[in-house]
Amino acid sequence: MNFKLLGLAVSAILTVAATLGAVSVKAALPEPRSQEITQVKLTHKLTQLNEAITQNIDEQTNIRVYEQASPAVVTVDTDKANGSGTIISPDGMVLTNAHVVSDDKTVTIIMADGKKVPADVIGFGENGLDLAVVKMRGQSNLPTIPLATPGSVKVGQRAYAIGNPFGQFQGTFTVGIVSRIDKNRGLIQTDAAINPGNSGGPLLNSAGELIGVNTSIFTRGQGGGNIGIGFAISVDKVPAFLAEVRSGRAPRVSQRRGGILGGKEPQKVTLNGPTINGKLTEQSSVLPVDNSFFDLYAFEGKAGQQVTINMKSQDIDSYLILLGPGQREIAQDDDSGGNKDAQIIATLPADGTYTLLANSYEAQESGSYTLELKGSAPSRNPPSESRSVILREEGVLDRSASVLESDGSLYREYNFEGRAGQSVTITLESSEFDPYLALFGPNNRLVAENDDIDEQTENASITVTLPVTGSYRVIVNAYDAKGRGRYTVIVR
Repeated sequence: MNFKLLGLAVSAILTVAATLGAVSVKAALPEPRSQEITQVKLTHKLTQLNEAITQNIDEQTNIRVYEQASPAVVTVDTDKANGSGTIISPDGMVLTNAHVVSDDKTVTIIMADGKKVPADVIGFGENGLDLAVVKMRGQSNLPTIPLATPGSVKVGQRAYAIGNPFGQFQGTFTVGIVSRIDKNRGLIQTDAAINPGNSGGPLLNSAGELIGVNTSIFTRGQGGGNIGIGFAISVDKVPAFLAEVRSGRAPRVSQRRGGILGGKEPQKVTLNGPTINGKLTEQSSVLPVDNSFFDLYAFEGKAGQQVTINMKSQDIDSYLILLGPGQREIAQDDDSGGNKDAQIIATLPADGTYTLLANSYEAQESGSYTLELKGSAPSRNPPSESRSVILREEGVLDRSASVLESDGSLYREYNFEGRAGQSVTITLESSEFDPYLALFGPNNRLVAENDDIDEQTENASITVTLPVTGSYRVIVNAYDAKGRGRYTVIVR
């Protein structure tokens, strides 16, 4: 504790004690009950004082960590997506995830003050290590974040994350604790809120030092939102990697070509086809985030088609990941099939090629499995026309709308009541601006979000199975601060 704060606490406690003591002196021979009340009041006041001091210390620590570290946290913008990064040298070296950089040789760095700087990719992690370093051009005297001492992280200590969730909220600061340390996989688990777009950003300790590189979240269903289980690559893995980069020995080409798919061509399968027999081995693809094996399959799907996918095994803990056109995440599942079997039931949001990862929950699990893919016949009518309307609103984003502080974009919100297991489709259409759509469930947890339905249209759409019963919020947003105009939002 700061000595000034300690002195203040002692002084305040003595003052309270002295005041209460003076009252007890005036009361000649107080009754035992009066003494008890006096003691209770004293204890209560001291408790309140200690709580206030503790709260103030926590708040001041939060503020100090953010003000110290945030100038060195950047957005890494690529042709395909964006993530976050940490400036680790005054001349512009930025540490991020390999999956953020992907195959790009150059990226754009957006600094905390909004300045955009071109950067070159100079090194990737090996053997599934999801790290990369890019070097900004023509920079000097930049703010940096120091690395914590390897081996210093403890379960229960405070953890702070800074990044750009969903590519829209640069400089977002969240607080939690270190929930678990997975030494086998070199991962730190935290409940500090981490969402898509935080990838590559720093996880910090209370001294403002980097204890990990945020890399992934565990989530259920189609939303891809945070549920309090996030992972960061431990700082223990970082010094050796940086030494490889600085010496020029780190690979200049990503070992993760094609993003999560690893560059391998998926096996073509059909819905309602025969059962697929597969086996995960050391020859299978490797998921860099946890070094687990996976096999890759692809099938053609139609908008509105409901699919049921089952993965069963007596050898491994089955895990399924379903990606839609453009490799957008549709769903993932661990144990919904019963025991350690996985099952995905989803309504496909668009026509196109869908990719399925038959994966294991743990790293390096090998064994046989079976895969079944069933699909309903495509509806003759688009799903938005064949389902009952829960909410329909026509509105306009103008000066009367609310403003998102992070990027100056306008938004309005609408509410509807939903039940657990209910399938809903939400569409947001406008011919006057680029719509952005988000759905939040009870307790303000993000359920799903979407920018563009596909590469041909800027309208937004979400198809999701609601996780719980309660009140849901639909956020009608413009993709950027320039977005103005009329829109129609429909929940079916």
